Amino acid sequence: MENNKCPTEEGIEVPWEQINPDTLRRMIQEFVSRDGADWDQDGCSLEEKVEQVLRQLRNGRVRVVFDLKSETANLVAGDERKA
Repeated sequence: MENNKCPTEEGIEVPWEQINPDTLRRMIQEFVSRDGADWDQDGCSLEEKVEQVLRQLRNGRVRVVFDLKSETANLVAGDERKA
């Protein structure tokens, strides 16, 4: 009865339009600052980077996915849906 399936992400896409705008903004801020980047050094403020991600959400290049196993949400490239 052993199940040797690899632990994979079992996620569902969450329409970004249905997420509270403040929550979405905080999620994006956390996402773009994960690597500890100092956006000012690159000539781009954190707020400018957040706006870039918002544009990518609007045009479908980025999606919000909720992982059912870890119960966490993440931003992923729009074409990562295929499994």
